Amino acid sequence: MSKTKNYILMVIAAFFWAGAFIAGKFGVSELSPLMLTYLRFFFATLILFPIMVLQRKETWRLAKEDYGIVLRLAIVGMIGYHLPFFLALKFTSASKAAMINASNPLITAFLAVFFLKENLSAKRIAYIVLAFVGVLLTITDWQVANIFQLGINKGDLIMLCAASLWATYSIFVKMATVKLDPLKLTAYTFLFCVILLTPFAMKEILIDKALAISYSAYGAVLYMAIFPTVIGYTIQQMSIKAIGPAKTALFINLVPVFSTAMAMTILKETVNPNNYLSGLMIILAVIGNSRLK
Repeated sequence: MSKTKNYILMVIAAFFWAGAFIAGKFGVSELSPLMLTYLRFFFATLILFPIMVLQRKETWRLAKEDYGIVLRLAIVGMIGYHLPFFLALKFTSASKAAMINASNPLITAFLAVFFLKENLSAKRIAYIVLAFVGVLLTITDWQVANIFQLGINKGDLIMLCAASLWATYSIFVKMATVKLDPLKLTAYTFLFCVILLTPFAMKEILIDKALAISYSAYGAVLYMAIFPTVIGYTIQQMSIKAIGPAKTALFINLVPVFSTAMAMTILKETVNPNNYLSGLMIILAVIGNSRLK
């Protein structure tokens, strides 16, 4: 496959990932964050796990000594990120959530200092500071004094916590993929997430009748399970093999751009014009950081 086709596929993947913020906004109007997380990975597991088994015919089984690794990833990445992600969408706009989430790679770079003992160069510190300023301006709508007056939207703060948990998950994944195949690791992480959440989900299904929802809510869940989760992940893995992880990661910066456009078009959200600038600050910081060795 040519590089041009890979670039086009990664733009499509970024579009799918951006759509998750819009679908999540639809979903939280009828389902709890727990049910959205559970159903997203229930359907994703039904699709991805058989694919993994077919592709890894001889090595699809997980060794007992790797259970702890997968369990930690399921708790931190799948449950730990998605519960606050969906909760944040109850209180903040999809566009702001996407802008805040764009700082994830810089948070990961900061956490790598503690978990992976990586050194922070002066340039990397500058990019982290630039992204932090961009996030600060975004969550305060350029009214930094709101911090001292407790006037910050709690959804924005929850989303920042979610981004930090995903950054922690990224560090754990980097450590785990030294030993485990990425496709196998992801499929089992999805499965463990479903197993862990099943008892809580059953309560909502049986007692709270959580599945008595509209077709649009089901559509939102299926979209998140199929397009950003299964298809987006598959495209990303193909792209990493073809053009490398650094170039692949650059396309993720399109997510807040697409999310903002979709939020304004589909959800009729209004965006503080200043937040375009703070969002650009975050994206430029991430791009600059990704170009560093």
